[in-house]
Amino acid sequence: MSPRGLFLTFEGIDGSGKSTQARRLAESLEAAGYDVVLTREPGGSPGAEEIRRLVLEGDPDRWSAETEILLFTAARRDHLERTIEPALNAGKIVICDRFADSTRMYQGLSRGDLRALVDQLHGLMIGREPDLTLLIDMDPEIGLSRAKGRQGTEERFEDFGPALQKRMRSGFLALADEFKNRFRVIDGNRDVDSVAVDVRETVLKVLR
Repeated sequence: MSPRGLFLTFEGIDGSGKSTQARRLAESLEAAGYDVVLTREPGGSPGAEEIRRLVLEGDPDRWSAETEILLFTAARRDHLERTIEPALNAGKIVICDRFADSTRMYQGLSRGDLRALVDQLHGLMIGREPDLTLLIDMDPEIGLSRAKGRQGTEERFEDFGPALQKRMRSGFLALADEFKNRFRVIDGNRDVDSVAVDVRETVLKVLR
């Protein structure tokens, strides 16, 4: 862990359980005496939360992939300025539910070959990667069933159906192979407690 803190992200398909694992990890680390900030994307700052409602609600075809990339990047920039960087500069552990890797997948891969555009905007406007990324790997059919079972209003991406989830799982695993130094793949096809133990041990190895 560097003097300016540790930037940790969770990634995975919809319904993979990453949000639950992010919360449980934050609680576990706080109980162990660490100073933790738990946040999410899109969102994590007032301006970014406003953009969240624009991109996660409504018809699946509400935005083009190019427009989504701009919206997600704008939200991420505000999140970085107002939440992530101040916490890291104060030496805190930042745990973020999704970050740029999700944009690389959902906008850069799912609706056209736009990965290069995502990376270009990321380099210009964000300019940093997490110190550690935990990919909660989940069977796409199970994940989609879990996600739809939540019956919330933020289901725009779930409404693209199982084909998207299968592509996203393959894409995330390829991304983990591309960025071997910062990715750790956790088997999410198990009970929540077993996954949480693996997550905690993985992070503690880095902190030690």
